[in-house]
Amino acid sequence: MKKNVLITGAAGFLGSHLCDYFLSKNYKVIGIDNFITGSPKNLSHLTTNSDFEFREIDITHDFKIDDSIDYILHFASPASPIDYLQIPLETLRVGSLGTENVLKIAFRNNARILIASTSEVYGDPLEHPQKEEYCGNVDPVGPRGVYDETKRFQEALTTAYHTFHGLNIRIARIFNTYGARMRVNDGRAIPAFMGQVLREESLTVFGDGSQTRSFCYIDDMVEGIYKLLHSNYSKPMNLGNPEEITLIDLANEIIALGGKNNKIIFKPLPINDPIKRKPDITKAMSILNWKPKISRKEGLENTFNYFRNLSFEELNKKEHKFA
Repeated sequence: MKKNVLITGAAGFLGSHLCDYFLSKNYKVIGIDNFITGSPKNLSHLTTNSDFEFREIDITHDFKIDDSIDYILHFASPASPIDYLQIPLETLRVGSLGTENVLKIAFRNNARILIASTSEVYGDPLEHPQKEEYCGNVDPVGPRGVYDETKRFQEALTTAYHTFHGLNIRIARIFNTYGARMRVNDGRAIPAFMGQVLREESLTVFGDGSQTRSFCYIDDMVEGIYKLLHSNYSKPMNLGNPEEITLIDLANEIIALGGKNNKIIFKPLPINDPIKRKPDITKAMSILNWKPKISRKEGLENTFNYFRNLSFEELNKKEHKFA
């Protein structure tokens, strides 16, 4: 009999790829989302799949899932600064109230739950690369605090359910991930640069471009998440690509994909923007036998081809507006 997996944030970038991956592994998938940042388009190819069911639900309110659930992947959350700076209260609620509502469903079903945490729990790190034992350098009242702290609280709440209720948990600390279905207007570096190249605009680099990021392609990430879910490891685990690159070098790589003499302009660095970001994935390699396989060159080409095929309206859509 096929096992049932519940995926929150199913219409988002990561969530929709997880729906695809679990369906390919012969699971039945129930996807839930309230479309605050996700898009129905990301799931449109699954409408005829009999093993997939979608429900529009706001998990910050009490909700019921009557089906028997074996696994839960909790990925509901705004994940880009352009989003959570506009909807800070919604971001805090989904990580707190929403997380507890999902944990209650996991507890009632005796289901294993994996939560999507983030490298942002490390803040602007004073340790490099970042190991899971590093406790971070986070400003709780800074502009990014609404996201950083809700993810830290989410980890604490999930761990409390494990400690006091015996819930079977997994915690994925996800570093920068990219690929098809990202919103071109979501403010993150790769879609922003690609959109600017395709619109023949100057690329905007914040600071002097020397800050670093480590980018993992979506196909590698979903495999890592799948392996973590099916492991016996209940503590936080870093998932990401340790290959580090400066943002100025990334901008030039993306211009080389199809730019037309695009210039690079510099703007002030946002408050609390991390200067360095690189995961230590020793645990993932040893426990999961996982590490990223897809090169940045291949991943960027695949992603650029996705953005190249967007409609004129999608490519030129301004930043997301919330009600």
